[in-house]
Amino acid sequence: MRRYLNLNELETALRAALEPSALAVIDDSHHHIGHAGAKEGGHYTVRITSARFAGLPRVARHRLVYDALRPLMPGGIHALAIDARAPDEA
Repeated sequence: MRRYLNLNELETALRAALEPSALAVIDDSHHHIGHAGAKEGGHYTVRITSARFAGLPRVARHRLVYDALRPLMPGGIHALAIDARAPDEA
């Protein structure tokens, strides 16, 4: 059964965990209609700027985003594109 999350669910989880100074969550699911994975959940892009990312490599930043969204993953997120930056990189 396909379940797409409300963007507010994603934004709320990210704001609570990472206190971003800038955040954009985009639903890209419509680009993947008919794709086998689309049955498992939505496709989303997250653009986030947070002081929590300062000094961290890209993989560590992505882990923080995934950790924040982990409760929403089962059946709600199939694919996630992440652009995570520290404030001085924005």
